[in-house]
Amino acid sequence: MKRKFMILALCQVCAGFAAAQEHRFDPPWNTPPQSAVMFTVPGVNNTPDLYGDINDPQLVVFFAGNQFMCIDELLGAFKKAYPRYTRIFAETLPPGILAKQIEGGSLTMGNLRITLRPDVYTAGKTRIDAMARLFTDTAAYAYNKLAIMVQKGNPRGIGGLKDLGRKEVLVAMPNPQFEGIGKRIEAAYVKAGGEPLKNRIMDTKVKDSTTLLTQIHHRQTPMWVLYGKSDAGPVWYSEAYYQAMIGHPVELVPIPDHENIQATYMAGRLKAAPHPQAAKDFMRFLKSASAKAIYKKYGFTTP
Repeated sequence: MKRKFMILALCQVCAGFAAAQEHRFDPPWNTPPQSAVMFTVPGVNNTPDLYGDINDPQLVVFFAGNQFMCIDELLGAFKKAYPRYTRIFAETLPPGILAKQIEGGSLTMGNLRITLRPDVYTAGKTRIDAMARLFTDTAAYAYNKLAIMVQKGNPRGIGGLKDLGRKEVLVAMPNPQFEGIGKRIEAAYVKAGGEPLKNRIMDTKVKDSTTLLTQIHHRQTPMWVLYGKSDAGPVWYSEAYYQAMIGHPVELVPIPDHENIQATYMAGRLKAAPHPQAAKDFMRFLKSASAKAIYKKYGFTTP
């Protein structure tokens, strides 16, 4: 009987280890806020793109998702500069999803329905310009460029964008339908190899499933590369830089300037902001030396 219990206990330990390994690279990759009960369970109860206080917030910010690595320090520095703001809620979902949330007024994730209206929305310049009617004012505050994220050691020998067109290379690709970066990457493919390269990666390889289109690119590309589902994925430079920074087994393959593109990150203060003064204060903060230092730390450049 004792031996039976020992075997059962050992099996439970092994199962627990296997489960931990299965989700070892799952987000959140930042440090969650402390609560009386901490109940994040990788793969089950996990909402890494919702931050802070959803109850009676004093400021609500919708960030284009690829800035998720900056949020902890950014909001901490803002609270230090403006100590009257203690309750802040932020989202770092894809910018196209956030735009739909702004237009429609709500978003459901799992069983959670969110109807909070943002005070400030950040995204690429093209999307902010397209939504200009919604903003009182806008400002550019950071820049980025593309890089290729590959597995540690670069086993497929990816040297540039043209290599993503190879039959044997499994590519993670942001979905251009709701991700601005997807269209920018397509433009980079054309720079690197013309329309044939773009069509091969975005048509032929999508059809044969050697290019996988993401649903939340700023989480899925690194996860697919980390778990071996993809060999490589074009991402913002800051995303590949961050994964290496936190010790995940990935590498960054640079893209030369003549094939690359630059993104301009802009913030818009909404005309319908529920907290207009907080919106003004946060817009001012985004242009401060403190905010710029945080963005630079994570691989962005700033004005």
